[in-house]
Amino acid sequence: MGNDDWNKQRVLEVLREAGVNPTSQRVEIGYALFSSRAHLSAEEIMQRVNADYPVVSKATVYNTLGLFADHSLVREVIVEPGKVFYDPNVSLHHHFYYVDSGELLDIPASALQ
Repeated sequence: MGNDDWNKQRVLEVLREAGVNPTSQRVEIGYALFSSRAHLSAEEIMQRVNADYPVVSKATVYNTLGLFADHSLVREVIVEPGKVFYDPNVSLHHHFYYVDSGELLDIPASALQ
């Protein structure tokens, strides 16, 4: 999902379509995640959200990300114990994790045939 076409109104609509109540905090968290081109950790999402909306707690971020995953809006990508990324691209694809840099890249499913 991540690209430059995201705005908060679109996030609100996507949440409603998925059956998620679009609270202002959920919209902010969704915008931080869906508008990014990167795979983000919960901590990175919290930093982005709190730069503009400083009343979002860590618990709210984690609970919202879990809710988004339950509604297939994001995929949780566990790369090692305690290291989880959230991927708004829910289409069929794989990931490659660079241990040295901590970067997570998408690999198209067709590339592994």
